[in-house]
Amino acid sequence: MKIVTARQMRAIEARAESAGVSTATLMETAGLRFAERLQAHMDGVGGSDVLVLVGPGNNGGDGLVSARYLHEWGASVTVYLCGRRPEGDVNLAAVGRLGMPVIKAANDPGCGRLREALQSADAVVDSILGTGRSRPITGALCDVLTAVSEAKAYNENLVIAAMDLPTGLDSDTGATDPALAAADLTVTLGYPKRGLFAHPGADAAGLVEAVDIGVPPGLDGDVDLELMTEEWAAAALPPRPSASHKGTFGRALVVAGSANYVGAAALAASGAGRVGAGLVTVALPRSLHAAVVATAPEPTCIVLPESDYGEPADDAADLVLDALPEYDALLVGCGLGQSAGALRLVEKLVLSGAALPPTVVDADGLNILAVTSGWWEKMGRDAILTPHPGEMSRLSGSPVGELQQDRVGAAVDAAGRWGKTVVLKGAHTVVAAADGLAMVSPFANPALASAGTGDVLAGAVAGLLAQGLDLQTAAALGVYLHGAAAGIVSDDLGDAGLLASDLLPALPMAIRDIKDPVGRSL
Repeated sequence: MKIVTARQMRAIEARAESAGVSTATLMETAGLRFAERLQAHMDGVGGSDVLVLVGPGNNGGDGLVSARYLHEWGASVTVYLCGRRPEGDVNLAAVGRLGMPVIKAANDPGCGRLREALQSADAVVDSILGTGRSRPITGALCDVLTAVSEAKAYNENLVIAAMDLPTGLDSDTGATDPALAAADLTVTLGYPKRGLFAHPGADAAGLVEAVDIGVPPGLDGDVDLELMTEEWAAAALPPRPSASHKGTFGRALVVAGSANYVGAAALAASGAGRVGAGLVTVALPRSLHAAVVATAPEPTCIVLPESDYGEPADDAADLVLDALPEYDALLVGCGLGQSAGALRLVEKLVLSGAALPPTVVDADGLNILAVTSGWWEKMGRDAILTPHPGEMSRLSGSPVGELQQDRVGAAVDAAGRWGKTVVLKGAHTVVAAADGLAMVSPFANPALASAGTGDVLAGAVAGLLAQGLDLQTAAALGVYLHGAAAGIVSDDLGDAGLLASDLLPALPMAIRDIKDPVGRSL
């Protein structure tokens, strides 16, 4: 599913008009689809009081259409006009013919009638501006939104549902106006908007649902950003033929661990196995062997010589390079530390021009790259890099705050500049390929803010690479499965206290649920 900017959405709508689908037709469908989603969210609207806030443009027109459907389905609907509607507005006229009360903000100084309507409302529909916000919200409109926010604070059961975007949320950046009334539900029309997957906008949007409004297919060819969806993930999962053996599902080699980060090796190797890799081998310093095997007995091991406790010796890389022809994917970096031995190991593995299978570089592997001049040129072939914002800052030289302001742009720019596939981790993780195509995760789960979860993700990506997926698909599917697994765990535990190891048994459960969503709901 494509994710668009406001400009791209306007261009798509213009192409739809040229293809014979009028704005009026799109508006009618948008209003209907919104009303359907609100009705489902409320388990029916019959007998409910719904207040529809209507702006002056197309977003307000969508709201008027939804008001008509909600009225027909048994809701008591009041329309509040926040701006002047066009002369001869057929949707406003239809509302009038049905006898719905219509209040004009221009005739309601101090918002007294609005506040009275809010006292009895079960739901508020925000169809004021949508993608039309272009300046700070002030004056009467600020008063309207303040009244809505105050009503929500008084009555937490009041449902605030936004048409396309909450008013005051920048559709491209996710920036929010101080006047914004946060939504419980945002029904985004036609295509999801970029600002819904950037913070703070993502928090202000609540539950986001995208609906088809009848835009003909094939009009979005210039859009290079996609949302990971369950349908996409189901199609991307590698096949599992019944007449298979462990070699069918690939071999992953994980180079990880040091004296201070013993668990990273076990978590990464287990992550690769839990997404279906047939054989996983972990290459680790000799002194860590017993501890890792006790935690993760399934992976085989390449025991590396040490120059100091938990630090790879100078010839450790040679053992890994000798073994590499037997493997379909390589992961380097989880918990390696940044000792002189680890630096030599990473340099010899990924910066020496050695022939490598599809490769993932994570954690300390990235930190070692960051102190190497021109590292992306020395790596040669494409690879998957999995930085969190701090690691991305060190790799790129850009401040974390600047990167976080435009995560998609930062990931796409870096992927193109370095010629690598970049996984910029965080809420709504971004996966960007070197060719400019990018995907955004639908997940933003605070439960994942826990040490070691990145090791599990890196292992999952490597395990999918081993099964033959291309770099971008393996990276994006690993991100999706990781987020889905976190959802499974946090449904039981809540959003605090998740341990990285909790994700491991949930990864195959996530795969199962994606393959059989009907069975999951039974």
